[in-house]
Amino acid sequence: MLRPFFTTGIGSVPFLDAEDACRLIFGACDIPFWPQLPKVSFKEFMVPQYSEGMPFLRIDPGKQVIWIEKDGSDELDRFYEGWSEGSKIAISEDYAKGLHTFVKIVKRRSRPGLVKGQVTGPLTFTLGLKDVAGKSVYFDEELREVSLMLLKGKASWQLETLRAHAEGVVLFIDEPILSALGSSSYLAVSSEEVLRLLKEIIHTIKSAGGISGIHCCGNADWPLVIRSGPDIINFDAYDYVDTIALYPDEFLDFLENGGRLAWGIVPTSDAIAAENPDKIRQRFENGIRKLSSHIPEDLLRSNILLTPSCGTGSRTVEETMKVFQLLMGLREALT
Repeated sequence: MLRPFFTTGIGSVPFLDAEDACRLIFGACDIPFWPQLPKVSFKEFMVPQYSEGMPFLRIDPGKQVIWIEKDGSDELDRFYEGWSEGSKIAISEDYAKGLHTFVKIVKRRSRPGLVKGQVTGPLTFTLGLKDVAGKSVYFDEELREVSLMLLKGKASWQLETLRAHAEGVVLFIDEPILSALGSSSYLAVSSEEVLRLLKEIIHTIKSAGGISGIHCCGNADWPLVIRSGPDIINFDAYDYVDTIALYPDEFLDFLENGGRLAWGIVPTSDAIAAENPDKIRQRFENGIRKLSSHIPEDLLRSNILLTPSCGTGSRTVEETMKVFQLLMGLREALT
């Protein structure tokens, strides 16, 4: 179902109207994805969007803050009682207008081969969500596990919801925090626990029949990411292709065993202003040359997907249109 140079997106877009966002996505992507709309609501930011149902969660949309505040209630007990392996935890329209609009539109169209969803990864979620004292939930062992259970439930619900209207579902685990692990702020985060958390949610996706991906828009411990077992690794190929080249043996094994690289080749930074189709094509070919000194070029090219380098939620609508026009142009030039 996945073909070389298929296009898709990361998640966030700057639109205020969900139908406008979906119109662009269906027109630009071989694998349409549901749009996250952070400019519509704070609840559509990366961490809040998947926090619905988290025990002890407090949210102040006006101040745009969420936090965990333990009290004497039975919220945690009720969460445990309602959860089992394979549980599906819904994402309401209040937290994901783009997802619910996307599903309504898909229902009216010819059944697509693949669609894409996304879920914030357990590292980014637990390190981003804090308690009243400002301590990351990650460092509370019980709440870290509850967060993982919550995210697995959100992933399972997405897979069931989207698969009802498509032949297959790709689900990316968005883990931008992976690029910061090892820095002074996260020295207490163990590689073993990172690996366990990623493996758990990937197992959930695969067990439900989904195609799993990990998205990180910076440098990362790529061998660890590979060991976690994703079907797709999405990296920023505009600025970080050199980091992939550091691990030729690991990526050769990954590709030979059926893995795919999703090249985030169109920038979603300020660099988008100066880009054009020729420059993007040249940058892509330079990356291919760099990696093909260690990995057979035909193996690389036959296992490539194309994406923007990250979400476009922080860009303007006009810049976002340009990002996807460049993405479509590159796909046409390569096929």
